[in-house]
Amino acid sequence: MATLSAFLHPVSANQEKEVIISTRFQDEQGNPVPFVIRALSQEENERLVKQCTRRVKERGQTVDFFDKTAYSHQLILQSVKSPDFTQKDICDFYGVVDPALVPGKMLLTGEYNRLLDEIMDISGFQSPEEIGEEAKN
Repeated sequence: MATLSAFLHPVSANQEKEVIISTRFQDEQGNPVPFVIRALSQEENERLVKQCTRRVKERGQTVDFFDKTAYSHQLILQSVKSPDFTQKDICDFYGVVDPALVPGKMLLTGEYNRLLDEIMDISGFQSPEEIGEEAKN
């Protein structure tokens, strides 16, 4: 029964984390301003995958095409709580109408990838070895 209890009362999946993606974004005192990210549930991930998959004709057959670029844009948009990429001021500043395009304009390639890595980490994308190490500590 104790095992069942663990599955009925898991640690909250509504995790948030502050991460420093770059020292280019600083407050008035010159301190790096963190991004606030949240974990994505599998249900939310499935919705994003479906949204980024479309049917295309290829050699006379209809196949599903998964747009990895659109997926990474949507993953960041849905996972980053601060800065809020949907705010009109930030969209205007970076010259975009679609908030999903803000991170691509705002961040350098390494910063963008660091942000994606942090989102994947908080959302539970870890190897079995990493999970085992975490459990030992």
